[in-house]
Amino acid sequence: MAAPAGRPYADGEDTVHVVPDSRNLPAEFSEARFPLLVERLGLAIDSGGPGRYRGGLGYDKHIRMLVDAHFMSIADRSILSCWGLAGGRAGRPFEVVIDPGGPNERVVDALADAEPVRADEVIRIRTTGGGGWGDPLTRPVAEVLRDVRWRKVSVQGARRDYGVVLIGDGDDVAVDEPETTRLRARLAAARRADEPFFDRGPGYARLSGGRACADVDHR
Repeated sequence: MAAPAGRPYADGEDTVHVVPDSRNLPAEFSEARFPLLVERLGLAIDSGGPGRYRGGLGYDKHIRMLVDAHFMSIADRSILSCWGLAGGRAGRPFEVVIDPGGPNERVVDALADAEPVRADEVIRIRTTGGGGWGDPLTRPVAEVLRDVRWRKVSVQGARRDYGVVLIGDGDDVAVDEPETTRLRARLAAARRADEPFFDRGPGYARLSGGRACADVDHR
């Protein structure tokens, strides 16, 4: 599964099948053939890169093992995010966590082979989100509110990434217009004057040893 980036005219699509042999099997099919339970499968909130046009979301899948087993993964994009463009931000990278919130919680590399998993432990898989396109502070407030109501962006993400302040909760969440105007102005004023065209995410800086990255296309 992949999550395409935002485009100059529209948000990216969510969890699109583009890679051979990566189709999502129905939970009932998997549970009937393997000793596991699929406890959750849905869109990974806040995984799409913020932008005027938001990147597509990856998915969030929780698998509970019923017997001792070994986990294997051959995914990528666990360090290098899908890039944001023209002021958009990078999407969230691929991540696997075993026993999230439990006593044995641990992050597993995207290229893992025979990682031990105990019976009753949960494997949480969050796939890569697409990068955003354009300045997220210019995304219409109504579209950010809609994303929050659709559980694609969290209330915290709306404030942090889009400068949109929300009040209330659930389906009754609403925009605090005066606070949103003030917050967006503060966030815009705090930006660098030379924002790069590409946002490669924090993993790129980590791989490059923390050196400043020139605004060029490294393929």
